Amino acid sequence: MRRVVVTGMGAITPVGLNAEEFWNSLKEGKNGFGEVTYFDSSEYKAHLVAELKGFDAKNYMDFKSARRMAAFCQYAVAAAKEALDASGIDMKEEDTFRVGCSVGSGIGSLQVVEQAHQNLMEKGPKRMNPLMVPLMISNMAAGNVSIQFGLRGKNINVVTACATGTHSIGEAFRSIQCKDADVMVAGGTEAAITPVGFGGFAALNALSTSTDPDRCSIPFDKERDGFVMGEGAGIVVLEELEHAKARGAKILAEIVGYGATADAYHITSPAEDGSGAAKAMENAIAEAGIAPEDVQYINAHGTGTHHNDLFETIAIKKVFQEHAWKLKINSTKSMTGHLLGAAGAVELIACVKQIQEGLIHQTAGYRVPDEECDLDYVTDGPQKLDIRYALSNSLGFGGHNASLLIKKYED
Repeated sequence: MRRVVVTGMGAITPVGLNAEEFWNSLKEGKNGFGEVTYFDSSEYKAHLVAELKGFDAKNYMDFKSARRMAAFCQYAVAAAKEALDASGIDMKEEDTFRVGCSVGSGIGSLQVVEQAHQNLMEKGPKRMNPLMVPLMISNMAAGNVSIQFGLRGKNINVVTACATGTHSIGEAFRSIQCKDADVMVAGGTEAAITPVGFGGFAALNALSTSTDPDRCSIPFDKERDGFVMGEGAGIVVLEELEHAKARGAKILAEIVGYGATADAYHITSPAEDGSGAAKAMENAIAEAGIAPEDVQYINAHGTGTHHNDLFETIAIKKVFQEHAWKLKINSTKSMTGHLLGAAGAVELIACVKQIQEGLIHQTAGYRVPDEECDLDYVTDGPQKLDIRYALSNSLGFGGHNASLLIKKYED
């Protein structure tokens, strides 16, 4: 199989509107939580979210293009622009049919759906926005990234709820391995903090009802009571190794394994024995040709819900046995909240940054140990570690599991 490397990264997150700001916030333990500002949340069960701060689409694209995109597409284009610029790739020098796109969204645009429904009820079907469908559908993130940057290769949209970002990067990785493309722009995006989206997750009792920004998203803590909705996008540029070397690209890390499984168990809960998530991790490790003991660090899905954190811990123990207690494990969601379809992509960027700097960010907000979640979740501030192999996990409603194994690049 062809080797696949990361050469560019872009992040639009609640704790930073570019990859460097995002990483600096993680190092500082800075969270992005606050009261909902997009609508009145006074009658909802939950009140805290992780909204973007200061995002203006016109900083990343022309006004006309921005008007024809829903927020989730704007975020994807903005992150893709940063990733492509950082990669140094010159599309004028590329066979554009060999440069593809794999960008997913778990939901698409609820904003467009809500506005369309209001127009329909108040003004009738003749006043429907003719662009409603192309604004709403989740594949338009990949479509708009492709259009904006002239990517004419393989163009796909993976939708696997909260595993979307990881699956999107994993399928891009496979596409390059199998010679479908030489370069893939890949990741996830989401903008679902709307009355319907927020209300739906709250009705499911999935959201934290805490009103303390420092104690609302507390993965693996005994007092955890749900996740905090976030929004944003994470995009990476993946390249076949020789292609990257031929153009003198700066190589940030290498992806060496990808595992994808299904629990076939429940529409919202992970399998209680952790078997599905465990097999995804095992498959990623097996593809890399290493032993479980070679993995030093895991970026956990770590949502802050009781079931997710417990069953993911069980899955890690199932795979790593005694080595599980030697692993460093953290949750980026403790600061960004849960970016849903964008989560896995943003967290892969965090993995690459941690490998590059030899520094593992803390799981912020953690205070109360849980006897059932008894691994090392990096709770006392950042820890220095020379990381050679890192795993990034994502689990999605419907029983979707995905794991990516990232390696420090070695020629």
